[in-house]
Amino acid sequence: MLYRVEGIVIRSMDYGEGNKIITLCTKSHGKMGVLVRGAKKVRSRHAAATQLFTYGEYVFFRGMGQIGTLNGCEILESHHEIREQLHAAAYASYAVELVDRALQDEEAGGYMFEQLLAYLQGLREGKDEQVMTHLFEMKLCQAVGVAPELNSCVCCGRNDQLVSFGWRLGGAVCSTCRTREHSQYLSPLPILKLLQVFAHTDLRRVGNVKVKPETKHFLRTCMRGYMDTHVGVRCKSTSFIEQMEKYDLAPPTVQEKPEQHTEKLEEQVQDDAKLAWNQDIKLDE
Repeated sequence: MLYRVEGIVIRSMDYGEGNKIITLCTKSHGKMGVLVRGAKKVRSRHAAATQLFTYGEYVFFRGMGQIGTLNGCEILESHHEIREQLHAAAYASYAVELVDRALQDEEAGGYMFEQLLAYLQGLREGKDEQVMTHLFEMKLCQAVGVAPELNSCVCCGRNDQLVSFGWRLGGAVCSTCRTREHSQYLSPLPILKLLQVFAHTDLRRVGNVKVKPETKHFLRTCMRGYMDTHVGVRCKSTSFIEQMEKYDLAPPTVQEKPEQHTEKLEEQVQDDAKLAWNQDIKLDE
């Protein structure tokens, strides 16, 4: 059967001496594998179509239960700007690997295709890679049915007096149930409010995103812990991102006592989360 689909390359691997097999996240058919003959050859006309993050219209023949064989491709957006920037390429590699490993074939189409395309577009436009990635993680969690409970206490169900987000428990916790979660797994209330914004924000409508380093530090710890606990997919690209963040986003060195520094940091996060709630994450009219 001949297919003509819009797709994004989320995995590309060598096959034999001169061929490649790519995995596409398509708009209409979920994830699909396609064999591209001669893609490794210098003069191959399909070499560019096998590059990671490439968005195009792919035409291929696929028999019953077989992998497809590429006939032609029209590249709609190569996203070469992402591949040329270390940080953007690292985060984008994590996002496409997450789609490939966490989503089933039927889950990867439609909505998630649009979110992934908007995510790549945001990186290409220079938006904050880490914040955009956490937004994308939230969309993926919603797609696979493991989204955190953000509007009521995950322990008792009450929707008032929410004071924190416990990523090991998987959602918001109230003042009464806060003791059920260890303090190292709790994030301050402003982070919970920021996650509530993320849950209702479509990546296709995200404007300029600005979040302070202190907030990003809390957010990174929270989302990484939640993903490891509730999604359970450890991507290879995560190790590289962790090494990159170790040098780029190290926590600030302070002379105060630990408890004093924590209070200051929470104040900064509170101010920043308010700003993000009201101004930084802008939705188009």
